[in-house]
Amino acid sequence: MATFRSSPFPSMPRCRLTAPALVTLVLLQGVTVVLLFGWYGRLLPSAKPPPAEGKVHVLLLSSWRSGSSFLGQVFSQHPDVFYLMEPGWHVWTTLRQPGAWALRMAVRDLVRSVFQCDLSVLESYTPAQRNVSHLFMWSHSRALCSPPACPLTPREAFSNETECKRRCDARGLGGAERACRSYSHVVLKEVRFFDLEPLYPLLRDPALDVRVVHLYRVLQEVCRSHVRIHETAALKPPDFLRGRYRLVRYEDVVRDPLAEIRAVYDFAGLRMSERLRDWIYRVTHGKGKGTRKEAFQITERNAADVSQAWRSALPHAKVRRIQELCRGAMDVLGYRPVESEEEQRQLDLDLLLPRQGYRFSWLPPKTGPRPPPRE
Repeated sequence: MATFRSSPFPSMPRCRLTAPALVTLVLLQGVTVVLLFGWYGRLLPSAKPPPAEGKVHVLLLSSWRSGSSFLGQVFSQHPDVFYLMEPGWHVWTTLRQPGAWALRMAVRDLVRSVFQCDLSVLESYTPAQRNVSHLFMWSHSRALCSPPACPLTPREAFSNETECKRRCDARGLGGAERACRSYSHVVLKEVRFFDLEPLYPLLRDPALDVRVVHLYRVLQEVCRSHVRIHETAALKPPDFLRGRYRLVRYEDVVRDPLAEIRAVYDFAGLRMSERLRDWIYRVTHGKGKGTRKEAFQITERNAADVSQAWRSALPHAKVRRIQELCRGAMDVLGYRPVESEEEQRQLDLDLLLPRQGYRFSWLPPKTGPRPPPRE
């Protein structure tokens, strides 16, 4: 209990505390400091937290006109995924240096920052008064049409691009950053990497868990670069690539979409829901054929027919020239060349070799006997 005694300053009595009262006062001060710190901390702008434990970063690596927009949507519509389409586009259209080689490191650094949900890196490539709509193909990202970026689309629902464009164009990128941090997976689609070496620092970074999904469609490729990527990852990989690379042939996806996409989800650590399974089946078994105007549109079409359209649309002379340039790629990746115009037009002639003939991905070795080599 506190007692008072006289002081040289009559108007300021001195207080002498007993031990129990002192302990009580210290405890009260501690509680007050904690409460004030928590309250004050909420008033401050939130600092960028370190990557959440268990966050997975998927790089969907492909080329133009390869079916990557569809595979990107397979990730984007998943409720655990924050997806952006080709952020490297901003580097290429802003810096305008000649050649992909000169820009590869700038694209790599941008990818690293976006993987870490730091979108301030885009300030160098977007207008000063920026909106979410300044991001390339932003409305293809369900996460930018869903809370906390936009209240339009519940996370478990599929997004509507038209409605997203109309209602989710927010000022600034703060909402997009908050959204990115709230997901377990960040998935970026890129068509601007032509070898794996620039990605090595990302693969070595302990703050990132990078998985590379390499989508390949042989007749519309820069063949040498994609074979180089595949050989680096599958035939002579550095240790840090083990378990982080998977090659996906476009034709395998369209022949058995559910099985292939389930395998890709497994590789990325995602589960397929019944709603996603139904959506994937619907968009790959429609009646549409696909057109150039639909290059980035995911519409219901017959994916198997789309994958064979080149056989009737391209002149055989052009196909023969592509095969000459890409013969090595076709051998490595399991594509059978057509030897005549008659073979090209014969749609029941299967040009896809079975997987057993080549290494499809670099995964941790399995125990047990190896299958005999294909004759």
